[in-house]
Amino acid sequence: MKALKVLGLAAILGLMTTGIGLAADLKIAYVDLAKVFDSYQKTKEFDAVLQGEGEKFQKQRDAMVQKIEDAQSKLALMSDAQKTSMQADIEKQKNEVIAFDKEKRTELAKRRDDKVREILSEVQGIVSIIAKKEGYAFVLNDRVMVYGDPQFNITDEVMKNLNDSYKK
Repeated sequence: MKALKVLGLAAILGLMTTGIGLAADLKIAYVDLAKVFDSYQKTKEFDAVLQGEGEKFQKQRDAMVQKIEDAQSKLALMSDAQKTSMQADIEKQKNEVIAFDKEKRTELAKRRDDKVREILSEVQGIVSIIAKKEGYAFVLNDRVMVYGDPQFNITDEVMKNLNDSYKK
């Protein structure tokens, strides 16, 4: 029985040292995805497009709100019959602004989400190419690490490759 325990202990120690030896051969890197995403030229260009569309939407919305405010300012000068009709019209316009606002915000958010997914897919592709080329077993997102030695940070390499591939 004692011999079995000693043999079992020796086997466990042997597996542990083999595991440590294998772990030492692993190459691990990490990347700052937020920095890569924000520095990517495609992201910057799309953000500018979205900002322009957002400003256009805001102007349209502001014009609709101004029309409502103009109508409300005229209410005091109207007869009761005209007020009732105008208030119904104002209420209809308010509902149209709410629907317009919701539709445009949803549309902009969906376009943004689709583009973010597309860009992150491109980043993942570049990271995979670099990992295979450099022999990395794992490439981690820097947000899941408590500490990362800067020599294993491949963020700049990923950004360069990503922007170079976008220019082509």
